[in-house]
Amino acid sequence: MLYKDTAAGQGTWIAAQWRGEVFLRGPSTRTNRGKILMTDVQSDSKLDEIIESFNFLDDWDDRYRYLIELGRSLDSLSEAAHNETNKVRGCASQVWLETHVAKDDAGSPVLYLKGDSDAHIVRGLVALMVALYSGQTASRILAIDAEGLFESLGLSTHLTPQRSNGVRSMVERIKKDARSAL
Repeated sequence: MLYKDTAAGQGTWIAAQWRGEVFLRGPSTRTNRGKILMTDVQSDSKLDEIIESFNFLDDWDDRYRYLIELGRSLDSLSEAAHNETNKVRGCASQVWLETHVAKDDAGSPVLYLKGDSDAHIVRGLVALMVALYSGQTASRILAIDAEGLFESLGLSTHLTPQRSNGVRSMVERIKKDARSAL
């Protein structure tokens, strides 16, 4: 759980409770090296929370544990959705992405995603993809730079080549679904 408090002239301080401990970090500025700021990514609150947590956790073991926790927080995917149609090709682990398309008020297609994996860290990466893409219009999905986000989070250098290929396969699958919805 993350809490923000902006004191006049003090910048933004972030208090976080994670794994039973409370931490305080701040103030954030655009010059914080290796940190991702909320102004760098257009996103919803779930993705904001994920980015803040990655900014807050300096140790990669903690970041991997956080990814695993993200995976545990995913809405469950029905057994029927664990099928060949939803299976993502190109992932070393088994990954399923279920896509539902609805229209927004302007008539634009909006994609809603659910996903699952048989591997804990990969399930966390699925949760990150769902937070990034679900609820976005198809045209917005095609414009989102997931690789840039992963690079900013440091995941591009800390994931194994197999997991990086799996992430690319998930992104390609989501963008394919977005193109089909247009």
